[in-house]
Amino acid sequence: MNADFFSAIADIEKEKGIPQSYMLEKIEHALLAALKKDYPEYADCARVILDPVEKTVDMFFQKEVVEEIENPNTQYTLEQAHEIKKDAEVGDFINEPVDTTKFGRIAAQAAKQVIIQGIREAERNIVYDEFTSKEHEILSGVVTRIDPRTGGVSIQIGSSSEHTEAMLSHGERIPTEPLNDGDRIKVYVIEVKKSTRGPQILISRTHPGLVKRLFELEVPEIHDGIVEIKSIAREAGNRTKIAVDTNDPDVEPIGACVGSKGARVNAIVDELGGEKIDIVRYSDDPTEYIASALAPSEVVEVTMNEDGKSCRIIVPDSQLSLAIGKEGQNVRLAARLTGYKIDIKPESQA
Repeated sequence: MNADFFSAIADIEKEKGIPQSYMLEKIEHALLAALKKDYPEYADCARVILDPVEKTVDMFFQKEVVEEIENPNTQYTLEQAHEIKKDAEVGDFINEPVDTTKFGRIAAQAAKQVIIQGIREAERNIVYDEFTSKEHEILSGVVTRIDPRTGGVSIQIGSSSEHTEAMLSHGERIPTEPLNDGDRIKVYVIEVKKSTRGPQILISRTHPGLVKRLFELEVPEIHDGIVEIKSIAREAGNRTKIAVDTNDPDVEPIGACVGSKGARVNAIVDELGGEKIDIVRYSDDPTEYIASALAPSEVVEVTMNEDGKSCRIIVPDSQLSLAIGKEGQNVRLAARLTGYKIDIKPESQA
């Protein structure tokens, strides 16, 4: 029976990746707790030892040999000890085996529950450790359920060896993107938290980090560090502005991101459900950077204000609505991309 028991522990390690040492420690604690519950008078001297090498489970009461007994449940006189061990001396400990056939059913059930809980806890820790390393990365997932009441989406996401359910909340969904059961999508892992019900994986489809990681996947120059993403401003489902730069004079950063016939950027647009992406050139000169950020609008002049945090832009009259964008979206994204407040005026008012 003991051989089967230790074999089962080994199988748990193979199937679930839970170390035998972890499970044996949990089982020892569970059996010890059950033993103390069944024999409360011997709680102070109860011991449980599991030996996976010898495949033995030893349960006993460890009693000390003393000259004068103060607690008969935890101590032996020298005379009593000699009946068990002839060469026993004061200060020695004598192990009194437990008759496991009298081990209470209730106590055994309590031990079983602790063992089950130990397995669950170990599985949660494995999932947590696996996905913690994936924070701020992209993972692929499959839509398994959509809550019609809240709009939240349950997604089965997987890492190298583990799979788990994560909830894509309504606020982290792309507003214009229809999702259906069975759809395969990419999600950005914002954070992994521990909770009483296991690891909680916070994922998003609206986070700017998703766009950054998609460009790293599609553009080798970004992945290799030749082209650098300096800033991203995004309104998910509508438009994203991304500023790029390079230290290699032989590489045109915008062209590298766009790709041949727009293949690279179009792959990202398709993944984001048609979201428009403006790629602009970063510059250390704020006037050049801000002018580029207002693309596709032309800019006549950029004047920096004395506070160093805002500027005034002059654009051709015909470009005013384009510079501002629908409901102010273009100038709003440009301001977030560059970090400057932008005031746009038509050329006729200049």
